[in-house]
Amino acid sequence: MAEGTAAQARTGGNVFVASLPDLIDASEYPGHPDGRLVRVRITVTESGVEILGDAFRPAALEALLADVGGGATEQMLCG
Repeated sequence: MAEGTAAQARTGGNVFVASLPDLIDASEYPGHPDGRLVRVRITVTESGVEILGDAFRPAALEALLADVGGGATEQMLCG
């Protein structure tokens, strides 16, 4: 997918997007050797509540989002 476009691919219930804001900086990695850091930002918008999350381990963030009730999910592939 070209970066900077609104194109999205739907696979396995997730919507993959070209980019999302980072909430965790690479400089934080040494301070969390167990990889358990999860950071979220909650924003109230005109259309509802938006939760942006970032985590060293995606499964931890996915479990947190499932606990709060789910909904449309956008995910960025990293690597």
